[in-house]
Amino acid sequence: MFSVRHLNALRSLEIEKVAPLIFPGARILDIGAGTGEQAAELSQRGFDVCAIEIANSDYAHDRVFPITDYDGLTIPFPNQSFDVVFSSNVLEHVPNLVRMHSEIKRVLRPNGFCLHVLPTHAWRFWTMMAGPPDAVVTFVSSIPRLLPRSAELRQEIPRLATVWYRTMRRCVGLAFPWRHGERGTGVSELVLFHPRWWRKNFRENGFILTYEKPMGLFYSGTMLLGPHLGFGKRAILAKYLGSACRLYKITPAPS
Repeated sequence: MFSVRHLNALRSLEIEKVAPLIFPGARILDIGAGTGEQAAELSQRGFDVCAIEIANSDYAHDRVFPITDYDGLTIPFPNQSFDVVFSSNVLEHVPNLVRMHSEIKRVLRPNGFCLHVLPTHAWRFWTMMAGPPDAVVTFVSSIPRLLPRSAELRQEIPRLATVWYRTMRRCVGLAFPWRHGERGTGVSELVLFHPRWWRKNFRENGFILTYEKPMGLFYSGTMLLGPHLGFGKRAILAKYLGSACRLYKITPAPS
């Protein structure tokens, strides 16, 4: 089952692999910062970090770092403001990637670069495979809430109807491959999340790919096993089942 604490631990491991690629004292823009956990970790490592996120983010009430709200289109900073633009599991959720890439190039300083962590086709596949068993787990764990609490069934009907609707909607969403990002379908994301697709997208939007590497951890979007499967075992599984995320370092192509 999904755990915010477990997700934060995964994102913390991302920073351990991203930080060595950034030169000391760099000014960083964290796009789609969520709660600001990663921005805070980068700041603790001595970087000058600014973070932005859309105002209606699911994490808007759980922020742990100063975050600037923005409209999702125009980055609210002047030209050439940052040495590095960082994002983690964000670009797949951006409806207008052409605009986003253009804005990123605008705020990057000369010789600046981007570090983007993105989900892979392996993540999409195993999320689809883990969905049905996670739906069963979700339903079974919800059974106590699906039963009447009192003998007055008439009074229980409105509550039960709401609980049943929400539970079944959640279970159906887990069991069937609904899309995760802004493009295509759950099935077509097997292609859209593939490194080949991102390499082409970066190239078509005026970037040069200078480095890429799997993040080296296996997990699915359902977090079915959560903290019960340690990071050491996840690293081993990633070698055989695929890494959930991949890191891309890109720089603007010469004009």
